[in-house]
Amino acid sequence: MPELIRRGTAADVAAITALTMRAYAKWKALIGHEPLPMLADYAVAIQQHRFDLIEHGGTLVALIETDLRDDDLLIVNVAVSPDAQKRGHGRRLLALADQIARDAGRDTLRLYTNERFEENIRLYASLGYSEERIETRANGDRAVHMVKRMERALQTRS
Repeated sequence: MPELIRRGTAADVAAITALTMRAYAKWKALIGHEPLPMLADYAVAIQQHRFDLIEHGGTLVALIETDLRDDDLLIVNVAVSPDAQKRGHGRRLLALADQIARDAGRDTLRLYTNERFEENIRLYASLGYSEERIETRANGDRAVHMVKRMERALQTRS
């Protein structure tokens, strides 16, 4: 059955929440508490941010949550179901984020992840993201803020 990427809506909140919980469960064991995406209220987030979803056979397998800001596109969350990982879904959604930024006239994308999520940091680096700064949070976690700058499309004059 073909995979479908579509925009998320309020009707998807339960599926988005469930997928995020499954996707981040392995990280909870690593850091000893729930990562930020597990604490989010997706009924609120769906009203404030854009969600793009990958479905396979009618089942949600991956998502990306983005926030178009004045100067950049913030990638808030990328989640892939554990049983659908290593199939390129995350890369596909991150490429979609590049396109969303371009379409909106932004040449900068930002994201952040826990310093201990080394697998994710390697993926982001392989896609052109570099470390911008490290933030120590109140709970002692260290968030790696990463940035990707794309070349601006050449403006043509007519």
